[in-house]
Amino acid sequence: MNDFDFAGKTVVITGSSMGIGEVFARELDAHGAKLVLVARSKDKLQALASQLKSAQVIAEDLATPGAAQRVFDEVNRRGFEVDVLINNAGFGIHGPFMEVPLESQRGQIELNIGALVELTHAFLPMLERRQGGIIQVASVAAYQPTPYFAVYGATKAFVLSFSEALWAEYRDRGVRVVCLSPGATDTQFFARAGEAASGGMKRASPEGVVRIGLEAFQKNRPSAVHGLLNRVSTSLVPLFPRAFVAKLFGRIAAPKQPTLPAPAR
Repeated sequence: MNDFDFAGKTVVITGSSMGIGEVFARELDAHGAKLVLVARSKDKLQALASQLKSAQVIAEDLATPGAAQRVFDEVNRRGFEVDVLINNAGFGIHGPFMEVPLESQRGQIELNIGALVELTHAFLPMLERRQGGIIQVASVAAYQPTPYFAVYGATKAFVLSFSEALWAEYRDRGVRVVCLSPGATDTQFFARAGEAASGGMKRASPEGVVRIGLEAFQKNRPSAVHGLLNRVSTSLVPLFPRAFVAKLFGRIAAPKQPTLPAPAR
């Protein structure tokens, strides 16, 4: 496939009110794309859209039942023919499995998997017609078991497998599918996940993550991992027994015990 020109193309971006989604919006706006921004916060979306050349907003909480279909129906109602879908919306909660409320666990599944699959299913015929594609935002957590981040990591493993399968199915039909896997990134993700979720890793800039994702899309790669250390580690993981990997990452990700004050003398 030749390089993809985003100028004049219509791009739907979920989770676009902040973080990686916002940077995707700004970068693609600079490339001349027409944007449809989707997130929960209408105020944040409108504030961002006011700074861009061509952007419309759809405020939806994609973790709620029927939200993905409502987004698709609204896009059709406004008369858009979508060229690219960026499934960026997602969240994770760090902590021992039984200490994270079941509602939060299910919310991760509904948003990170359910909405992503529904949006992909709804838009894919249009994307094939337009010879466009999809960028699915996963995580390096997709590449190995992630104790204390168990549900989040499992959802991202699903996204990676799902995306690479679609890439193989649709590459000869003119549709690009890329799974973008960042590591710890300097966004608001950790405000919800918990600061310990980064495992003490230095956080990358979202601009670098977006650049790698767009490069992979241009080259029609099935997946892209941001950061040299992340690329090396995800390449090495399959060489070790999965039990060893799970125990290793369990030690890295285990919540730190609070430091108790010294007893009074």
